[in-house]
Amino acid sequence: MKTLKNILMLLGVFFVISTLVFAVQNGNIDSGDMAENEGVGENKGYRITSIDIPEDLNFAGETVPLSDPEVLERVDREFLVNTYWQSNAVLLIKRAHKYFPIIEPILAKNGIPDDFKYLAVAESGLQNVVSHAGATGFWQIMKTTGREYGLEVNSNVDERYHLEKATEVACEYLKKYKEKFGTWTLAAASYNAGPGAINKFLGIQKAENYYDLLLGEETGRYVFRIMAIKEILNSPEKYGFILEKDDMYSAVPTFKVEVAEPVLSFADFAKQYEINYKILKRHNPWLRQPHLNNQSKKKYTIEIPNKGYYRMGR
Repeated sequence: MKTLKNILMLLGVFFVISTLVFAVQNGNIDSGDMAENEGVGENKGYRITSIDIPEDLNFAGETVPLSDPEVLERVDREFLVNTYWQSNAVLLIKRAHKYFPIIEPILAKNGIPDDFKYLAVAESGLQNVVSHAGATGFWQIMKTTGREYGLEVNSNVDERYHLEKATEVACEYLKKYKEKFGTWTLAAASYNAGPGAINKFLGIQKAENYYDLLLGEETGRYVFRIMAIKEILNSPEKYGFILEKDDMYSAVPTFKVEVAEPVLSFADFAKQYEINYKILKRHNPWLRQPHLNNQSKKKYTIEIPNKGYYRMGR
């Protein structure tokens, strides 16, 4: 039986080959078409290329020494990684449209260069994430740092999740370490590694700027990653990202409600404004529990989406 099957298979293959040869000889199939069909399934419009690095690359107005080949390689790495991680870049572009209008005026008011909004992107991807070390929120603020700069941080309320207040804290921190280290680049590096580590490395290595420091993997890439994100988000089309206005995420319009008493149930509180618990917490992620203790009668401001924006019960 196996011998018979093998004979039939060979005959079948011979028949297919004979048919193709006959068709080519008689002009029914062009040999060029056969060669082209070898590429079927390939996306001929998609090309992987190197990235042109802007000659005037800078961070917060401070020039990047691209004449240093080691620096150029580090810059090139971040441009390649962040350009070709397309799904992440598209999400960052969409989120930036939603959150940059909140962050930008706070930076400007505090005299912080606009480039630092990309630091928040590098830190958290513009999400309320928590690191393995406990750094929290868009600006990845540690618990002790948040409290040091006046944020309320406890199990009931954690203002590291409050975007406006956390941005104010980031501004204060950056101003402090710009004054200490002399450059915005070192202030950014200290935001990632901590000012103690940067101060120690500057002393041991007798260096004066970020680009001359030998640092660990994360902080060594940090400022370069921020610059790559800055360029991609500033000029997405240049790097192959074509998004329409309708593709972007947008902030939901809200109004403010002041609360100076304990709230027993945020689920009930939300119903008063024709929204549900999930929507209330989405707009106020700094409220960490289903209730507000507030024994001190402190005044809190809660964001409520405009009436009718969410249609409940559908």
